[in-house]
Amino acid sequence: MRTTLGLPANVEGVLAYLFGPLGGIVLLLIERNHFVRFHAMQSTVTFISLWILAGISRFVPFVGWILTGLVNIVAVAFWIGGIYKAYCREYYKFPFFGDLAESLLRLF
Repeated sequence: MRTTLGLPANVEGVLAYLFGPLGGIVLLLIERNHFVRFHAMQSTVTFISLWILAGISRFVPFVGWILTGLVNIVAVAFWIGGIYKAYCREYYKFPFFGDLAESLLRLF
């Protein structure tokens, strides 16, 4: 698959996850390859959403630290899973976030 940066598409997909939402945003701005753009959008949407959710859960009395820990565990699992699936050249969609990323890609 051809990419704007000249790297293999799976490597660029990995970069979208490796650097969190920042890597996703940069790749969304410069890349035209659909595979890379999908993983970049999914990374951006997933990790910004989880970051916001973790921030909000800190203010929940009594169980906030448990919720924050769970959100962080989910974030690490998505991060590792996203890196692996992109490297394997799979269009794997995360639950909820994958569909949201796909619909947002249609707007851009």
